[in-house]
Amino acid sequence: MSISASQWGSPTASRRALLIHGLTMSSHSWEGIAQSLAAEGFFVVAPNLLGHGWRQGTDYRVSAFAEDLRQYFVMDTSYDVIIAHSFGGPVALSLLPFLPKTKETTIILVDPVLEVAEEKLKTNKNWFLNEMTNVRTTEERMVGNPAWSRRDSVLRTLGVAMCNPTVVGVFQQNTPWSFSGLFKNIPLNVKITVLVSDPKFSDRCYLEHIPRDIERLNARVLTGIGHWIQYERPDAIMDAIPLPRAKL
Repeated sequence: MSISASQWGSPTASRRALLIHGLTMSSHSWEGIAQSLAAEGFFVVAPNLLGHGWRQGTDYRVSAFAEDLRQYFVMDTSYDVIIAHSFGGPVALSLLPFLPKTKETTIILVDPVLEVAEEKLKTNKNWFLNEMTNVRTTEERMVGNPAWSRRDSVLRTLGVAMCNPTVVGVFQQNTPWSFSGLFKNIPLNVKITVLVSDPKFSDRCYLEHIPRDIERLNARVLTGIGHWIQYERPDAIMDAIPLPRAKL
């Protein structure tokens, strides 16, 4: 295995955060959130997933992505916060059995892709192929996403350019696409918050995909916000993180 990741903050910081990106993205796509976390005293690590950030890969099962990330937990390494976007959501949930048993950990799933019907999976595969074949420029992304900053648009374009076309295998190797059941394995020391995009603007995640009878699991819909919550409402992510606040 090889380490391929971006880092922010001091390695000696008392708090640590792990950020897991989605398909056709890269570790760099977390720049805004990572800078905010570093400013709050976190050491931040964002790995490049298999087939992303110029990495190679052939096994694109969700379990393989999770196994690849186990190297970030060696020598009892733990994280106060784990944030995962889109496809990174199922990967983060697959890491639950590997988390330290006593460390209090907050997991924030940002519009995770948990349940996808077979026909929709074909649509998603075509979306991926189109993204890889017709890479949009930064300017085109800014026009289509006026809420994005130029930095985020550049990093989105970079993520696609750094993605290996073989990642298309993710759509064949994860059928049926059903990961909501992983919520049943939440350890007692872990709390999970799911931020769901407005169904009027995105169809990746729906509130009904998230169980309502499980302790330490909360979910909320962000009205008027699409799939790219980290670009459009980074404050919603930061607000979900337990941070010490100075008394006024």
